[in-house]
Amino acid sequence: MKKRDIVVLTLLLLGIDMYAQQNPHYSQYMYNQSVLNPAYAGSTEALSLGALHRRQWVGLEGAPVTTTLFGHKRVGKNVGLGLSAISDKIGPVTENNIYGDFSYTLDLGNNQHLALGLKAGVTMHDIGLFSEIGNGGVGHLPNIDDPAFKEDSKSTLFNVGLGAFYYSENYYVGLGVPNLLRGTYLNYDGKQYGSQEIHMFLTGGYVFEVNDMLKLKPSAMVKYAMNSPVSFDVSFNALFMDKLEVGATYRLEDAVGGMINYRLLPNLRVGYAYDHVMSDLKVKGKASHEFILLYDIFFSRKVSSSPRYF
Repeated sequence: MKKRDIVVLTLLLLGIDMYAQQNPHYSQYMYNQSVLNPAYAGSTEALSLGALHRRQWVGLEGAPVTTTLFGHKRVGKNVGLGLSAISDKIGPVTENNIYGDFSYTLDLGNNQHLALGLKAGVTMHDIGLFSEIGNGGVGHLPNIDDPAFKEDSKSTLFNVGLGAFYYSENYYVGLGVPNLLRGTYLNYDGKQYGSQEIHMFLTGGYVFEVNDMLKLKPSAMVKYAMNSPVSFDVSFNALFMDKLEVGATYRLEDAVGGMINYRLLPNLRVGYAYDHVMSDLKVKGKASHEFILLYDIFFSRKVSSSPRYF
């Protein structure tokens, strides 16, 4: 059996629960917070649209690939609405999510706001037991007699989430729980190979204005999933002339990386992030690449020239 076959089979039989229960990880989390926290929806004046693509552990067959589309808008003075679609593929496991967001913002005075949010939607899970493994697919293992490999496993689960987002002009703190309900995708021989676990995301950031040319933007994210280790990210970015943003990121005992973001137009930004694995994870590809595109649509005649800091 080839080494890559062993990797795929190990992922299927031992690692599906570990991988499938994990929501996608984002290095540029500060720019797509509505995916993690429904209370973020409507926190900007414009209709904010975004697209993100992440390739993890490049060079390893079956490594995670994530594509995310999201958008949100303020409706009236206090209500925010949002929509997100996420496609996440890890080896024979494909997960597609479609979720809607609702938020209500309280004006606390002194340019401070507290938003509370609700998220609801479905997760469609496809485990290619037969088409990718048992039928000579990725693993090329046609002689498997285990009945678990005789057909693919497909399931659709409904879920809801909650969030809170406290922010002002130059800082924010958010807590999001995008999926409150647990669910099982594959239950075979009394064991659960793949389950949807509860996730919590705590985020925070601050914008320090050094002068008219330079702003410093430290931020952090704590990610917790039940039955998994806590993940802690800290980033430190520098924004030059409200256009070019560069920074470094560190994920506790896991990875280091860098990111760059450029404002092409008053309402258009592009960004890129690179991660390098430092942990003991034995993978061929130590690098991860992440691209993001952000576009704001203003419905008033005057397009705001003030950049989004978070």
